[in-house]
Amino acid sequence: MTTSAGTADAHHDDLVDGPDLLALENQVCFALVVASRSVLSLYRPVLEPLGLTHPQYLVMLALWSQDGRSAGGLASALALEPATLSPLLKRLETAGLITRRRSPADERVLLVSLTETGRDLRRQAEAIPQQIVARLGMATDELESLRSLLHAVTAAASPSPTL
Repeated sequence: MTTSAGTADAHHDDLVDGPDLLALENQVCFALVVASRSVLSLYRPVLEPLGLTHPQYLVMLALWSQDGRSAGGLASALALEPATLSPLLKRLETAGLITRRRSPADERVLLVSLTETGRDLRRQAEAIPQQIVARLGMATDELESLRSLLHAVTAAASPSPTL
């Protein structure tokens, strides 16, 4: 007959013999942070000639796909808080890449639009994805699988809507 103490000892032995669940290298969060830092470091030299930081590049990507978005819609698309997006928009406006104006239909809504310079920058940016893939040295299908897995992780980690 196994006692609760015996069961606890057996469980402890399984943990000791198996992988260390608290080892840094076994943490998904650590692997994600290190991978993120590593990939972002590849973007810096590619974005620098365009005068963009990676967060600014993400804003531009969102606007290149749908110009004239509301600041709130843009924040939502980028999974950013509006307070985080605001300084990015100010810097992009100062650089002459976007304009911000109040919606004539609703003064509470701030509309963000590309300037001609911002639209023209897209042509220079079109080579960036291929440059990053080349720098990573991974197969395209591996990167697509990784992206799908990361979307699944994001969905799983996101709070479920309340009913």
